[in-house]
Amino acid sequence: MNPEAFMHLAIEEARKSQTPFGAVIVQEGEVIEQAGNTVQTDQDPVCHAEVNAIRQLAKRFGNAAPSGSYTLYSTCEPCAMCAATCLWAGIQHIVYGVGSADFADGNPNMIDIPCEEVFQRSPKQYTIENGLLRDACKQLHQEFPLEDL
Repeated sequence: MNPEAFMHLAIEEARKSQTPFGAVIVQEGEVIEQAGNTVQTDQDPVCHAEVNAIRQLAKRFGNAAPSGSYTLYSTCEPCAMCAATCLWAGIQHIVYGVGSADFADGNPNMIDIPCEEVFQRSPKQYTIENGLLRDACKQLHQEFPLEDL
């Protein structure tokens, strides 16, 4: 599979959760975990797609920070909480579709700290790529506006 295929899986997870947010964790070209946002269905404010996928990863390996090189694909730029969770879990590479500046349905709960800033404060090396399938990820915000969630 290629990066676009992984992002398409994240988009599918977003649609399944009926939110604009989906995430996929990949290791060595293989999908390890995937999840959508379940904040509303679980009545839990931290059940963002990235956190849900990381929780599944940790349970799978029985370790809060599983060893290995992981890439997280997310339909949206990870918020400050999700970026910090990625750091704690040892996710070394982030690829996302749209950033908060790319859509008009801004989340009133969003802390205005770009994920790049969170990662810059880490002593570890991380890479971040943005804009993968931007239009398809942006479309999710039209399908599932945040004000409807």
